[in-house]
Amino acid sequence: MRVIVYLPLLLPLLASIGARPLSERCEPRLATWLLTVSSVVLAAASTSCLALLAITGLIRFPLLAAFGHWSAPIAQRDDPAELSVALIAGMVLTVTALTAARMLWRRAVALAAAAQQAACMPTPDGLIIVDDEAPDAFALPGLPGRVVVSTGMLKTLDATEHDILLAHERAHLRAHHYLFVALAQLGAAANPLLRPLAAAVAYTVERWADEQAATTVGDRVRVAHTVGKAALASQHARLRLPDAALGIIGRGGPLKGAGPVPRRVAALLAPPLRRRPALTVITAAILTAAAWSTADATYDLHLLLKAAGI
Repeated sequence: MRVIVYLPLLLPLLASIGARPLSERCEPRLATWLLTVSSVVLAAASTSCLALLAITGLIRFPLLAAFGHWSAPIAQRDDPAELSVALIAGMVLTVTALTAARMLWRRAVALAAAAQQAACMPTPDGLIIVDDEAPDAFALPGLPGRVVVSTGMLKTLDATEHDILLAHERAHLRAHHYLFVALAQLGAAANPLLRPLAAAVAYTVERWADEQAATTVGDRVRVAHTVGKAALASQHARLRLPDAALGIIGRGGPLKGAGPVPRRVAALLAPPLRRRPALTVITAAILTAAAWSTADATYDLHLLLKAAGI
């Protein structure tokens, strides 16, 4: 094993630093794709390298090496990595694998429950109005999905703002934003350094839906006003969106979700963002480096096992 095996463990730190600038300077749809793919690829690369390091430690124990017909002394002689590093990698790998599996199970259960809820809400136009004075609105994933709006939110907004609200929530369903959020969160569960990417994706999917609503109604200022108005109206209501849902005020309740709202409003009041090729090239370079270093480390392990073979 050469020092290149540690590169995929360091690249997530670089990606986490650039997550927020990318989310604010790049067109939301492209930013969402770049951040989500980065989260998945970097999580897979870092997890793979932890596994490679852990294997180099396991084959140094004669009892375990015997199962693969390897020579433990040769493995210890030819592998420059310290045994303590391999053991730490194995422990970290176990914790992250369990955390990622738990998160994957919870998201799968949440999406299944959301689909079941949506199926139990028959409606010709996909809109469900619930009798609740608390201002709330969210997109519920399903086959097909549903847009759920409370009577309190309808009373808060006027007729034009109703159209903006529905355009925003339907954009979430049409582009399957909940999948982007789930994948980014899975990457963050596998590697905590990627949590800024997951937070950035939660922001960019809202920006993506904002821009879709602005395109539908043709008035960015009106959309900005509606986003701010909905967030202010919900501040005093103790709301909690379903785990798989996305709403115009964000995820996880009004105060927690309202943090990015001023940034969204400011973005809507500014000219639309353009696709920045430079950011795409930088992201592609980081992902290529992660994939290449992982493949190179895997080949090094192959050579080590071949040399240690009896």
